[in-house]
Amino acid sequence: MSSLDAKSVEARCVRLNAKAENAAALAPMVERHALTRGPNDLLIEVKAAAVNPSDVKAATGLMPYAVFPRTPGRDYAGIVIDGPAGTVGREVFGSSGDLGIRRDGTHASHLVVEADAVVEKPKMVSWEEAAGIGVPFVTAMEGFRRAGLPKKGDTVLVFGVNGKVGQAAVQIATWQGASVIGVVRKAETYEGHANATIEVIDASATDVAARVREFTGGKGADIVFNTVGDPYFEAAHKSLALRGRQILIAAIDRIVQFNILEFYRGQHTYVGIDTLGLSSAATGAVLRDLGPGFASGHLKPFPIKANAVYPLERAKEAYVAVAGASRDRVILKP
Repeated sequence: MSSLDAKSVEARCVRLNAKAENAAALAPMVERHALTRGPNDLLIEVKAAAVNPSDVKAATGLMPYAVFPRTPGRDYAGIVIDGPAGTVGREVFGSSGDLGIRRDGTHASHLVVEADAVVEKPKMVSWEEAAGIGVPFVTAMEGFRRAGLPKKGDTVLVFGVNGKVGQAAVQIATWQGASVIGVVRKAETYEGHANATIEVIDASATDVAARVREFTGGKGADIVFNTVGDPYFEAAHKSLALRGRQILIAAIDRIVQFNILEFYRGQHTYVGIDTLGLSSAATGAVLRDLGPGFASGHLKPFPIKANAVYPLERAKEAYVAVAGASRDRVILKP
């Protein structure tokens, strides 16, 4: 398709017409919609798109600002088929806080997105792998950007270390030279990539804070990345070093109690991260910070299993798999 006739394209899009009670009640359709780009936009042929838990939560009414009808999807990888001079033919990937939630997203054959939202796809990364980078790595990196990037000599404690954001946090922290301790809720080893050996604590069998103090010669963790929320809040609080920072990205019961005296005497900082608040362009800026890590091999995309890749026509199965807490990165391929 030349840039002359690509101004408008008929895209195949997964459509959700209304919110559903739960994932099993979702009724996605595949419809055809004409897409036209604006002067500073790119028209992208989507090669792969990830399904995130937030996609399913928005579809089941857990995000009141999600609009209907819409095409879900926040993460994508594809080829630019129309755009400003010099952009056509670029292999790119990206993510967003508003795509698929407040406006039509990535679970489609084509996508319109701002030119500054996309990042070059590393050559050694497949389409499916590139599509799977988005939300987990953006969440981890934005947490570290806001709390202060870990550095050599720092200890980073990651709760929920085998979740995708937990694994991304481990990769980034070890890339930056920090020591990492991971926490799991039952006996298991760390499943992801790391640039150094990481210690793993089984929270079902060990007092996490006491073990962290032991590992760090009594100092505690400089950064705690709590991907789980309130169930680990107290253990995270007690694990913090002087001037330690706790990053929070999730909640189950929402309300926690904590010792204000310990908080201010410890000079602690709590950092809340909600990547749904990041525009496509702001998300692109975070992904660009990660580019050198993927280029050097210090950061690796999540492995994609063949049975976790679905065509658009089987989007419901993909959504149900993610709602069922699948540990695989689930991908849609137009």
